[in-house]
Amino acid sequence: MSHETVYAIASGKGGVGKTTTTVNLGTALADAGARVAIVDADLGMANLAGFVSLSPDSTTLHDVLAGDASIEDATYRLADDIVAVPSGTSLDEYAETSPEGLREAVEDLRSRFDYVLLDVGAGISHETVLPLGLADAVVLVSTPEPAAVHDTKKTVELTDRSGGEVAGLVLTRTRPDGDVSHEDLADRLEVPLLGTIPEDPAARDSVYAGTPLVVYEPDGPAAVAYRRLAADLTGLEVPVPTDDDPETADADADDGTSAVSESDTAADAATDETEEREAAHDDVSSAITEAESDP
Repeated sequence: MSHETVYAIASGKGGVGKTTTTVNLGTALADAGARVAIVDADLGMANLAGFVSLSPDSTTLHDVLAGDASIEDATYRLADDIVAVPSGTSLDEYAETSPEGLREAVEDLRSRFDYVLLDVGAGISHETVLPLGLADAVVLVSTPEPAAVHDTKKTVELTDRSGGEVAGLVLTRTRPDGDVSHEDLADRLEVPLLGTIPEDPAARDSVYAGTPLVVYEPDGPAAVAYRRLAADLTGLEVPVPTDDDPETADADADDGTSAVSESDTAADAATDETEEREAAHDDVSSAITEAESDP
């Protein structure tokens, strides 16, 4: 099993699946018997509670960081072996928080749970950089899009400056016929590729339902990929459907992702032209090069 127990799930920009990854990675680990705490460390734009149908009472991480409550008071049980620590949505409460208190809160959770997953806010601020340094390792989340890759490079730099360690890269919303090699993207960022999560319409449906994808549609391609990610990241024996299961036979593509729906595949067929592939590859390469040259 991995010696790392506290992971910061981070991204350079919003909307790439960071909270979805936090929730589903945590749920998959809990299903494997680990005790897990997922923490909404996005103090300014909290949204984790909605992903798991949690309606916290008056006590949240904001109260803990303001010195008005203990971390136990802001901890809510979601299911067997998994709890959540939500942040508040009030700007007034946010103004009263002191991000430095997060270190003590995380250490408390570390002592009581096998894994602590911090859903870190996007962007560059003290409260978003702090978790990168106090976690055992940082899991980067990005889509293969040039803009997301560019911002991921910035997150790598911020992690290094904060004294943190990058565990690797998780690419979300991937497609079997994508234009750019996922391994190449990770290599250009000089980080390991931890896994790829295929485009899956059920992912959005699960968010609207307030249910983790690995529970909402456990045999779907993205859910299977999240369970594999949990197993590969931690070394736990996470139950994963086998490839000879007729419902999950398409779970692997040549890039390690699952096949998307037939309609999505048909829509992607037009992108198979060589010139378009080369153009997309150049866009990503340019984005990374630009990020490397930025101060």
